[in-house]
Amino acid sequence: MRVALIDYDSGNLHSAEKAFQLMGRDAGAEVIVTSDPEVAARADRIVLPGDGAFPACRTALGEVDGMAEALREAVLTRAVPFMGICVGMQMLATTGHEYRETPGLDWIGGEIRPIAAPGLKVPHMGWNDLVIDHPHPVLDGIATGDHAYFVHSWQFQVTDPAHLLAHAEYGGPVTAVVGRDNIIGTQFHPEKSQALGLRLIANFLRWTP
Repeated sequence: MRVALIDYDSGNLHSAEKAFQLMGRDAGAEVIVTSDPEVAARADRIVLPGDGAFPACRTALGEVDGMAEALREAVLTRAVPFMGICVGMQMLATTGHEYRETPGLDWIGGEIRPIAAPGLKVPHMGWNDLVIDHPHPVLDGIATGDHAYFVHSWQFQVTDPAHLLAHAEYGGPVTAVVGRDNIIGTQFHPEKSQALGLRLIANFLRWTP
């Protein structure tokens, strides 16, 4: 099994690569960091990380010649299991509103809006408990009350509530996990979320949607 970790100069690749390699040993997975759309197109799993502002990440992804098209064909046509992390998850949305209105990939309907947490510090940074809204194979063994590591000021507001798999409470509900079909995304960083994150990565590597 080949796992493509997409490099478009906008992700925390080192930590993510180490975490996926660690959990990939038992799954027989080869983890490849790549900016080559042909490698992405042939992968058995695809992971899209993302750190920074939504418009910058979306622009950077679009500037990797052929990558957006390769991802679309692999994920939407061939149903390759896909995970987006942080802004990599946010780019699944229809539209982002950080700084300016920016089209997302529109693979899961919704918008990226600022976190509204009166009296609390934004960005939402640090450990927070998850609340599981819908069971999912990638969340097997992860329960409400388990905690994950977040760093973000904007959140994914899904159009269809069935696509909200988990949230955290931070002055109100804040989206933590979205998903549909062969696509899943986490707002938190699994590679920094210790036992929970490693369990989620292992589940993703075994997932057969």
